Amino acid sequence: MENFIVSARKYRPQSFDTVVGQEALTITLKNAIKEKKLAHAYLFCGPRGVGKTTCARIFAKTINCLSPNQNGEACNECESCVAFNEQRSYNIIELDAASNNSVEDIRSLCDQVRIPPQIGQYKVFIIDEVHMLSPSAFNAFLKTLEEPPAHAIFILATTEKHKILPTILSRCQIYDFNRMSVQGIVNHLTKVAEKEGVEAEPEALGIIAQKADGGMRDALSIFDQTVSFTQGHLTYDNVIKNLNVLDYDYFFKLTDLALENKIGETMLLFNEILAKGFQGDHFINGYASHMRDLLVSKDEATIRLLEVGDKIKEQYKEQAKKCSAGFLYKAIKLCNECGLNYRVSKNQRLLVELTLIEVAQITQPDDAVGSGRSPKKIIKPIKEFRVKVDVVSTVAAGTHSAPQAATPASTPQTQARKMPEGLNTTLPKTLHRGRPMTISITNPQQIKTQADIAVENARKQSEQNNKTISANEQKPLEDGSLSHYWRNFASNMLGIEEAATKQRMFNSTLKILDANTFEAIVDNSIVQGYIDNLRPRIENYLREVLQNSAVTMKTRVSERQEVKRAFSNKEKFDMMVKENPALKDLQEMFGLTFA
Repeated sequence: MENFIVSARKYRPQSFDTVVGQEALTITLKNAIKEKKLAHAYLFCGPRGVGKTTCARIFAKTINCLSPNQNGEACNECESCVAFNEQRSYNIIELDAASNNSVEDIRSLCDQVRIPPQIGQYKVFIIDEVHMLSPSAFNAFLKTLEEPPAHAIFILATTEKHKILPTILSRCQIYDFNRMSVQGIVNHLTKVAEKEGVEAEPEALGIIAQKADGGMRDALSIFDQTVSFTQGHLTYDNVIKNLNVLDYDYFFKLTDLALENKIGETMLLFNEILAKGFQGDHFINGYASHMRDLLVSKDEATIRLLEVGDKIKEQYKEQAKKCSAGFLYKAIKLCNECGLNYRVSKNQRLLVELTLIEVAQITQPDDAVGSGRSPKKIIKPIKEFRVKVDVVSTVAAGTHSAPQAATPASTPQTQARKMPEGLNTTLPKTLHRGRPMTISITNPQQIKTQADIAVENARKQSEQNNKTISANEQKPLEDGSLSHYWRNFASNMLGIEEAATKQRMFNSTLKILDANTFEAIVDNSIVQGYIDNLRPRIENYLREVLQNSAVTMKTRVSERQEVKRAFSNKEKFDMMVKENPALKDLQEMFGLTFA
């Protein structure tokens, strides 16, 4: 029985012209060979299965060909080409960096570089998965890579370019390989199927190409798998069954049901999909891709972005005519949000079902029952009232604002919000002018604005303070209460932006000068300026809580006491005598002197 060779090896390109999907790179390499402008180091980057190692081998064979063609291809007939094709050439050395990533492996490679080629002009070293080398191996490789012998050429291949040291990148010519297009893979699989005598539907090959995700090697492996399953007859149904791919028809049916707002049938169809073994995240991601494909199918300029067969492309065009752009935008957004939340959801099936229900309700009118969405129009209040409160400057201690008579031209709203008689005009700091407050005209008495609440609280506090002051007259300042309320003001009456001032108040020292006056002693003039800025607020607060309308605050910078230091022995002794006079008697008793 003949040995079976997988298609990825059997149909591996042997020349630049047979490489699929990398025309720009192959033309560049061929021109470099024809003009004999070869670099000493190349770096081939790109996804898996796109031809990096294949191009490296073709390049190595071509530059050593004894009689190359005029178009820059190898002849495949000379001794060097035959030896390469039979895998017995000593001029081409391949190294797998994943298993040979140590410094010793690179040093062994550098020793081989010094040996000239036996046949041909160059000795080529192909290092695959070069990003797997250790940092020490990279450093050991730097000097050889920068200045190799004239007969040595290095070709490095990697799928993760970002892991390679910049010093390595700067020494190489870098070639970036592209992912294979779906149509390019389908065309190549069609040729392989013809050579193998396999009957294949274009839609079936399209599914294989999409499953390969831009890799030709993956596509050929999947092709061999499906051929074994279908016994040489590749049909669309057999391929999606073997590869566990969700049929396009389910997505087309779901979209039709969503346009018709048939939520019940949508739920049943989704249950059928789950019964076939498909996961919810796989389904919702496929549904989002389907909506995206419908969106690009609505415009002739973007329909080329649709990577499907001609038959399925026509289905997309027909259904795209039924869908509005707004419906597709909202559906894509809902499916994308569902995909993002799927992993963290505790009830994943319910999450997907809720998304399908919302998609099915997009085309419903706003007032439909159970639509689950708020109306688009915002209901505005019948009438808006804007309350303005003018804060009057602080009046002298012990005095209050006199009531003013309302003028005939004043409106009822103005009279209702006039400052009440006997109210201290110094309002709390928390009263600000905010955004306009809206009040329903149907029952305005039940709604109070922030300004109303602040005015009412200030009036009650003022009345209570006035009663207490009139009964007890002026209370003199006391150290305990003054210190307590000073710290209370710093803790509760200062905002977040004044946190530094709060700490400075804690560090200040208070000294009572008389029954109504105290002094805040601070560290420096800068802190004194901060405290002086708060003087009106501090005095008003302390007057209320200490029940003394004549409280006055002064500030002063503390005097720094100069510390005298002893430098000579006599000065040190004199300082010690001040602390212990007996030392002086001891000196006189023994007649001690300083040396």
